Amino acid sequence: MELVIGTKKWSTWSLRPWLALKRTGAPFTETLIALRQEDNRTETAILPHSPSGLVPALKDGDLTVWDSLAICEYLAEKFPQARLWPEDATLRALARAAAAEMHSGFASLRGECPMALDAEPHVVTLSGATQKNVRRIVRLWSDLLARSGGPFLAGDWSIADAFYTPVATRFRTYGVHPSDYGDNGACGAYAARLLQEPDFLEWEAAARRQG
Repeated sequence: MELVIGTKKWSTWSLRPWLALKRTGAPFTETLIALRQEDNRTETAILPHSPSGLVPALKDGDLTVWDSLAICEYLAEKFPQARLWPEDATLRALARAAAAEMHSGFASLRGECPMALDAEPHVVTLSGATQKNVRRIVRLWSDLLARSGGPFLAGDWSIADAFYTPVATRFRTYGVHPSDYGDNGACGAYAARLLQEPDFLEWEAAARRQG
């Protein structure tokens, strides 16, 4: 298999399926596309790999799957032993809903606080819309952690955690403290836990080497 990804310090959408693919233990190759190039060079570089002209894209034989969530779902079906979704039907439904909400929502947070793994932590003043996003994330995390018992959103690590790992990086980079948005401590601990996962640390180290 081949996973086509964008610049590691910026590409949240690439990080998510990369984390899921690492969890399967399956061998794969990475094809890295430099993002934010001028004169449409980024799209020109991506198009041979992805029909959408966007990263990520997963190639498995003659099959190409694009879109982060679609790739993760494909991996969950191809590698059931990896348990990328919870076995419990209720937790599985909730984890899927959480991942889908991240996939389609929180536009203000994503736009105002982009992932920047090369940036030093600093405090920013968040807009009202972004603060609303953060409150919703804290409430979502709190509810799922309480229901599952942790340590991850649906108990064991799942695709839902892959989808919220970039959020944890944003909170760290921009000085966002879940305790300021209704967290009793569980969400802050969860965010810290995501950032100490070995697979994320591997990605982050590579991102910093890239400069």
